[in-house]
Amino acid sequence: MASPTTTIETVTITRPLKVIAFICGIIVIILMIMGLVSTDWLMAAGWRQGLFMHCIEEGAPQPLPFNMVNPAGCYPSRDAAYIHAAAALCIITLLTNVVATILTGLGLRSKDHHTKYKYYRFGVIVMGLALVCITIALIIYPVCFALELNFGNRTIWEFGWAYGVGWGAAIFLFGGVMLLMCDKESEEIYYKERKIVHDNDSRA
Repeated sequence: MASPTTTIETVTITRPLKVIAFICGIIVIILMIMGLVSTDWLMAAGWRQGLFMHCIEEGAPQPLPFNMVNPAGCYPSRDAAYIHAAAALCIITLLTNVVATILTGLGLRSKDHHTKYKYYRFGVIVMGLALVCITIALIIYPVCFALELNFGNRTIWEFGWAYGVGWGAAIFLFGGVMLLMCDKESEEIYYKERKIVHDNDSRA
């Protein structure tokens, strides 16, 4: 004689917003590495300046910026406080964003909705810290450079692609933070239960 049985199926829901936030974190890692290794933050005729090095091109017009007397080549960054501060903040941005991206990835992998929510909560805090750091770095760099512009010995200065990459990283960080903060209430619902009635045949 057939008897009904109830099967409870658990379905895990992955929020697409969190996946996009994870992708944003990966993009920021790539952008920050590009910005840190580049010397194209600030440029003028025959001069390129990054966070860790500055380069003098062959045949650069004299006098060189900031009263430099070095021949053509690349050298460690000038001993300017704002350059060191911006470099330190960018490194902190990279490291904190790596942590935030890992936390977001762990949240995506977790099957327990309480653990998942904790990963996202800590991830948005750490990613928010990264956003604050890169924003401060991008502000103090041009502001402090303007204070020493009289020593630049150039009439035209421009910010290079690496500085723009920094703003790109800030935009993706902002997007990641917003995506991790969105949909908090429904984020608590990760499991749907369905009751399926089977007619079991007791015959062999």
